Amino acid sequence: MWKFKALIVITLGLIMTPIVESMRFDLQSGTTKCITEDIKNNAMTVGKYSVVNPNEGHPMPDNHKITVRVTSPHGNNYHYGDHVESGTFAFTAPEAGDYMACFWAADHKPVMILSIEFDWKSGVAARDWSKVAKKGQIEVMELELKRLYETVTSIHDEMFYLREREEEMQQLNRATTSKMATFSFLSLLVCLSVAGLQLWHLKTFFERKKLL
Repeated sequence: MWKFKALIVITLGLIMTPIVESMRFDLQSGTTKCITEDIKNNAMTVGKYSVVNPNEGHPMPDNHKITVRVTSPHGNNYHYGDHVESGTFAFTAPEAGDYMACFWAADHKPVMILSIEFDWKSGVAARDWSKVAKKGQIEVMELELKRLYETVTSIHDEMFYLREREEEMQQLNRATTSKMATFSFLSLLVCLSVAGLQLWHLKTFFERKKLL
C-alpha cells in the first residue's frame, strides 16, 4: 500500500513539475562538448539542436557551423551532422545505457564562442501528444488520462530498471570483494613464502660460515 501511495506522490510531482523544453550552452571554437542521456532499452528518443545566430535578422555566418555526433554506449553512431547550423535526430534505443551527443566547433582565430540550443527528450516526453490527439480526435480529458497512464507506466518501468541496475552493482561489488580477498590471500602467501626463503637462506649462510 505504501508503494502505491509513493507512486501516486511521484506521479503528481512529475505532473506538477514544469518540463524544461530545451537547454542552451556555450561552445568554444576548437573544442568539443558532450552531453549524456541515460536511455532505457526500446525507449524512443528525439533531439533537436541549432546554433544561435549572433546577428538576428541576418544570415548565419559560415564559421558558425558545428559537427554533431550521437553515439550509443557501445559506440554505435545514430546521428552525424557535419558542418551544420541545425539538425534533428530520432531513434528507438536498441540498448540501455548512457547515450552521448558530442558537439565540435572548428578551430578559429581569434577564438569564438558559439551558443547552442539543444533539446533532448526520451521516453514519454519524446512522444508528440498533439499528433496523438489530432489523429485519434479524442477529448482533452482522455488525452490527459492517456498521458498520465504513460507516465505511470514509465515510472513503473524506471523503478524496475533501477532495481536491475542496483542488482548489477551489488553483483559487481560482491565480485570485486571476492577478487580483493583472493588477491590479499595470495599477497600474504607470497610475503610469507619470501620471508621463509629469507630465513632459510640466512640459516644456511650462517651454518656454512659456522656461525651457528
